[in-house]
Formats: sequence, C-alpha cells, structure tokens
Amino acid sequence: MSEQISKQKTDATGRLAVVGDRELAIGYRLIGIDDTFIVNDEEASKKIQELYSSGEFGLIIASDSVRSKIPSKFLSEIEGSIEPLILFLPSLKETAEEDKESIAALAKRVLGVNIETG
Repeated sequence: MSEQISKQKTDATGRLAVVGDRELAIGYRLIGIDDTFIVNDEEASKKIQELYSSGEFGLIIASDSVRSKIPSKFLSEIEGSIEPLILFLPSLKETAEEDKESIAALAKRVLGVNIETG
C-alpha cells in the first residue's frame, strides 16, 4: 500500500504549474512549461484553489499579486503545505519599482542627491 502512495506522490511532484500575470506566465511558457495560467484578480484565488486541490502538481508558482486575492484561511493552509509547494514570486513590474526606489534611496543616502522617479 505504501508503494501506491509513493507512486502517487512521485507522479504529482514532477508537474509544475504557473499562475499569475501575463509576464510571469509567458516567461515560463517560453521555457517549456505547459501548465501556465494567466489570471486576472477575480480568477486568481479560484485557479490556485483548483490547482492545489487537484493533486496533480508538486509545485505551483504564483505571482505575489495573486497572494493578496486568496482568502486568509486558505492562504494559511497553503503556506504550510509541502506538497504541493506553493511559491509566490514578485512580478517583473513590482521588482522594477522596488529597484527604482532602492537606487533613489541609495543615491540620497550616499551622495545626498534626490533622484526623481516616475
């Protein structure tokens, strides 16, 4: 019986799903990940719950913006989950904004110069 359980887990651990904004999903699609899902704010939580409950995936990657759309009770459940493991990654847009702010703050601190962003 334990062999069946192990086999089921092995089948799931090989599959990867990506859920999020267009940039994240297309990036993974370009490197050959077929299970990519572009979602808007209304669809995000439903799609994560569907993939999580399916038992088909060992890893689900989602953009950070999806995290804020998930109900807190379900979020605490998936954050404690190992299989499937759910990783939230910052989107390219969010990362670019953070980099701008970091550079501006560094310039102000080191050089004493204000850099206008935006």
